[in-house]
Amino acid sequence: MLVTIFGYLYFGHNNVLKVNKYVILIIAFVSQMMFSTTAQASFSATVSDAWSTLSNNVTQTWQAPEHYDLYVPVITWHARFAYDQEKIDNYNERPWGAGFGMSRWDEKGNWNGLYLMAFKDSFNKWEPIVGYGWEKTWRPLADDNFHLGLGYTLGVTARDNWNYIPLPVILPMASVGYGPATFQMTYIPGTYNNGNVYFAWLRFQF
Repeated sequence: MLVTIFGYLYFGHNNVLKVNKYVILIIAFVSQMMFSTTAQASFSATVSDAWSTLSNNVTQTWQAPEHYDLYVPVITWHARFAYDQEKIDNYNERPWGAGFGMSRWDEKGNWNGLYLMAFKDSFNKWEPIVGYGWEKTWRPLADDNFHLGLGYTLGVTARDNWNYIPLPVILPMASVGYGPATFQMTYIPGTYNNGNVYFAWLRFQF
C-alpha cells in the first residue's frame, strides 16, 4: 500500500497530470458541443416561433381586417449631417402620393397592418412599396384615443434609379396618433450621401 502511494506520488504524478489535461480538454470539447447544439436548437426554435407569429399575423390581418386605411405621404427628410449641400438642394422632400391598407388591433392592443403606397422619391420619381407593419401600442393617458406605437415594417419596394428591381426592406417604425388619425414614420439608415432619410406619412383609419 505504501509502495503504491509512493509510486503514485513520485513516479506517476506527471502521467496523472497529462491524463488530467486530456480529461479537461475532452470535457471542455464535449461541453462546447453540447452548448453549441443547445444554442443552435434554441435559435432555430426562436426563428421558427417568430416566423409562425409573423405568418399568423399577416394571414389574420388579410383575412379578417377590422379597419381600412388611407395613407398620405407627408415628408422625406434627408439628414443634413449625411449629405453634401448640392445633393440636398437637388433632392425632392415632398413625397406626393397615396396609399391604401387594412389593419387590426390584436388581443394585446397592438397594431397590425398591410399596406400599398406609391410616392415621389428623392429623385422625384414614383416609388411603390407594399408591406406589413407591426407596432407595440401604448395608451398612456386617461383618454384612450391617444396612442403611441413602436415597431417595424417588412416589405418590398422598387426605385427608378435601380431600374425598378424589387428590393426587400426591413425598417423600424414609430407613431403617434389620436383616434383614427395616426402620424407614422420610419428612418432609412445609410452611409454618406446615401440613405439616412426620415420618411413620414399620415394614416387615416376607417
